[in-house]
Amino acid sequence: MTDISLDGRTLAAVETSDSGTVDGDTRLHFQQDSDRVSARYAGGDILDGYLTGTFDGDRWDVRYVQLEAGGETATGHSVGEVTLLADGRVRVEDEWEWESREGTGETVLVEVED
Repeated sequence: MTDISLDGRTLAAVETSDSGTVDGDTRLHFQQDSDRVSARYAGGDILDGYLTGTFDGDRWDVRYVQLEAGGETATGHSVGEVTLLADGRVRVEDEWEWESREGTGETVLVEVED
């Protein structure tokens, strides 16, 4: 286990599957308290989103809910492997599945300046 904390970090997608809705314009703003993690996110096709779950320093297990620009709501579940890049930024390889509609995929998120 590493000592990675997501608290106060902002991440953005650098890669995502076709059935995903986050993109390079989506910003996820994280808070962490012990092994509990949450984030508010918005940008691109997402007007407002929230995720919450657990994070053990290497892997997160979260559920998310979001409101999209077309007025549709969506929910899902994801598990992400979190690593530190050489420059100290966080990188996440996230495998997700929609629960409110069909689709699964992968997204790569990288820490960005807020």
